[in-house]
Amino acid sequence: MREGTRILMVAGGTGGHIFPALAVAEELRARGKLGITGYAIEFLGTHRPLEAKLIPAAGFRLRVVDAAGLKGIGGIQWLRNLLVLPRTAIAVARILREFQPQVVVGVGGYLAGPVMLEAALGDIPTILIEPNARPGFTNRLLAPMVRAAAVGFPETAQLYGEKARVTGHPVRRAFFEIPPHRPTTPFTVLVVGGSQGSRAINHAVMECVPLLAREPGGIRFIHQTGEHDYNEVRKTYQEGSALAEVRAFIEDMAGVLAQADLVVSRAGATAVAELAAAGRAALLIPFPGATDQHQLENARAMEQAGAARVIMQSELTPERLAGEIRELMASPATLEQMETCARCLARPDAAACIADIVEDFASRG
Repeated sequence: MREGTRILMVAGGTGGHIFPALAVAEELRARGKLGITGYAIEFLGTHRPLEAKLIPAAGFRLRVVDAAGLKGIGGIQWLRNLLVLPRTAIAVARILREFQPQVVVGVGGYLAGPVMLEAALGDIPTILIEPNARPGFTNRLLAPMVRAAAVGFPETAQLYGEKARVTGHPVRRAFFEIPPHRPTTPFTVLVVGGSQGSRAINHAVMECVPLLAREPGGIRFIHQTGEHDYNEVRKTYQEGSALAEVRAFIEDMAGVLAQADLVVSRAGATAVAELAAAGRAALLIPFPGATDQHQLENARAMEQAGAARVIMQSELTPERLAGEIRELMASPATLEQMETCARCLARPDAAACIADIVEDFASRG
């Protein structure tokens, strides 16, 4: 492998795409510092604010292009998004020509499609990271053209055949360093509706706060709301005199997970992988609009392992949520067992395994 191996990471849109790519990029960067071979790692994303904030903050260059999805969209918006594709293709071709990556790593999402396709047509090795139990639309389409697929669940490997490598889901090292935790007073509930927040979860939690107000020992909430609901949620906690820490977005998720006795969360692949790595019990509420119901598959995998309980959004009421929280508060032994089961699902070596695959294909080039 020659000096300055160039790796292009394609990740953008949501934390579920960005964080796994960052975990692998940080592993490669650490290896480059220890060895004689350096890495030139760049990210390709969209103009969304989350990646513009997280990727440069991690010390990586971010290139951006105009891109839009077509799955699950109809009418005039579908036509508008379709018209963006030629601009995306031209911009991607220019970046591939300028950067000349030796490997392209994609984590799904609508931008991964055109980038991985153009890279494959240019005979650049492509590696796909598929963290979900059920692959999304883009990653299914990419299956025939990628050189390798790093999958988070064994049952996902079938789609990619001999290209599949069961690596687990890449999670940043900080999550594996969280120590085991016993419930404390006040009982701390972490609420996470995904990187952009969840209105359904936000409202259910706000309405169940009064139902839990008189629990022995009290309850403390740490709540990631997303930008849209931040002011409303913050005001509700203040008016109810509830003990709460409200943030639009939590950058140090490992830090708050270390404080949590129980987590109420969506079930994106990154979310469940971080819960497993941290060893935290969870109430998972899958997003019903997720493409191909991959969040439901992720949540069921956690539930079957004994690491979580699942509440369907159609069944999410303040009374149901408060009842589940109250029941787990009263049973520290159940929480401890769920945490043990969660840790059994974690793959501390996932990022390293994917970095091995990247190095292998780069060395062949």
